[in-house]
Amino acid sequence: MSQQTAESAPPDARTLRRVVGAGFLGTTVEYYDFFIYGTAAALVFPKVFFPTLGDAASVAASFATFAVAFVARPVGGLVFGQIGDRVGRKTTLVATLLIMGVSTVLIGLLPSGDSIGALAPALLIALRFCQGLAVGGEWSSAALFVGEYAPPEKRGLYALSPTLGTSAGILLATLAFLGTGWSMSSASFLAWGWRIPFLLSSVLVIVGMWVRLHIADTPVFLAAVARAEESSRRRAPLAELLRQQWRETLLAAGSVMMWISFFYIGSVYMTNYGTGTLGFSRNTMLSVNMVAIVANIIGSVVGARLSDRFGRRTVMIGASLFAVPWAFVLFLLADTGNLFLLALGISVALFFVGTASGTTTAFLPEIFRTSYRSTATGVSYNLGSLVGGAVPPIVAAPLLAAYGSLALGTMLALLAAVSALCAFRLQETRGRSLHEHEEPMAPASPRAGAPAAG
Repeated sequence: MSQQTAESAPPDARTLRRVVGAGFLGTTVEYYDFFIYGTAAALVFPKVFFPTLGDAASVAASFATFAVAFVARPVGGLVFGQIGDRVGRKTTLVATLLIMGVSTVLIGLLPSGDSIGALAPALLIALRFCQGLAVGGEWSSAALFVGEYAPPEKRGLYALSPTLGTSAGILLATLAFLGTGWSMSSASFLAWGWRIPFLLSSVLVIVGMWVRLHIADTPVFLAAVARAEESSRRRAPLAELLRQQWRETLLAAGSVMMWISFFYIGSVYMTNYGTGTLGFSRNTMLSVNMVAIVANIIGSVVGARLSDRFGRRTVMIGASLFAVPWAFVLFLLADTGNLFLLALGISVALFFVGTASGTTTAFLPEIFRTSYRSTATGVSYNLGSLVGGAVPPIVAAPLLAAYGSLALGTMLALLAAVSALCAFRLQETRGRSLHEHEEPMAPASPRAGAPAAG
């Protein structure tokens, strides 16, 4: 079969179903593992791994270990991105899932701070760093894998599968902690029950590995490798990215900061805020999270469908602009102490998160050239995650103590405004053929908005 035929022939329906399933199931497992840590960091780890610190200090230390993963994520995005560009997209999907699964199970087996002292938090940080490396390569690799298989006119819809996998992973993580919490006393949960969700990860990883090992690499990648070998110009992906599209990498990173920051404040920090500041029970806040995750899933579907119809850039800008005022409304509703209003505030915030994240999975891969697309997608996404995901939860408690919840709203609003500006400076990519896109994209002019030529 000729290269041209291979590039033009769309994959059959069965292949697409398997690809979508691999993107969904694998990402579900990865983010289940990643977010059970976040829930535990909010509810358990301050007492288990930092028992000698005061309440405020132990919470800050726990969220600092949570943030370690975000430092590791750009490294993981860079390492696995280059593996994806040099060896193949499938290789990264298998490697990241295996690293994440092993790290998560080991956290579930880790002795407490009372047992082994300072060694416990040190090992916890090391394992969390490994989780960050894995998830740094996972999201971008899964989005790229599905996107390169999907038909251009429906890429937003097909590329939604990793985003839905992320939401499903969070939902499973919440259910795991909620079920464990309801089935035992608080003392038992703190002593050993919190370990169960971590150990259950082993079952999910086996399922995810089986699915990912039974799929082939993307036709786009295979065709790009063939072209590079024929022309004898296999270049270093990172060097080529920095030479060709470093501005677009920074803009793409900025465009995702809104939904990443809103997500981690809404789904992780607000759990601690609701239990510690507002006085709600652990199970009540986990139930609120479940409602908000459903809103996030709905928002993801809406964002993906709108991006196929009106454009990726348009949806990203719109979601970020709507999020600016809601950053203040979120804490105004929470501070009423009314459970319904609290749930409403978090649910709407996560709906905006879903609208933008459901668009991002198609948007980011479409910005970059095939020869370094995996590296560029991983680096840009994880740089945005470092700023939007690591910083807000760490500084939230000191900001709250010093200036009140208005300061938290201001921080989120500023991040949303920056995301809107960065998305505005990028070109529209809807309908672009990833096979044909071999010319770097330039930043948009202030009036740019039409789809770029493939």
